[in-house]
Amino acid sequence: MPALWIGHVTVHDEDAYGKYAALAGPAIAKHGGKFIARGGRYVQLEGTDRPRNVVAKFDSVEAAETCYNSQEYQAALDFARGAAERELLIVETTE
Repeated sequence: MPALWIGHVTVHDEDAYGKYAALAGPAIAKHGGKFIARGGRYVQLEGTDRPRNVVAKFDSVEAAETCYNSQEYQAALDFARGAAERELLIVETTE
């Protein structure tokens, strides 16, 4: 089943987070991820408001998790640590 990688982010250091994004995009694509939402308009209804929201679609939960644990994505993540507050989850879709 396909899966969605959903991230909610508040960026504190734009330069460092920009380096993360420059590396994360290719790492996600390498593992079959395709962005379907990336920083667009949103409405916060409940929970912690994070002004940057990202959704990528993968072929499976396993593919998304493999991407997250990959050397390429972890190298990107080194720039995000300390540069942002984030929540990230993977959820299987029904389609």
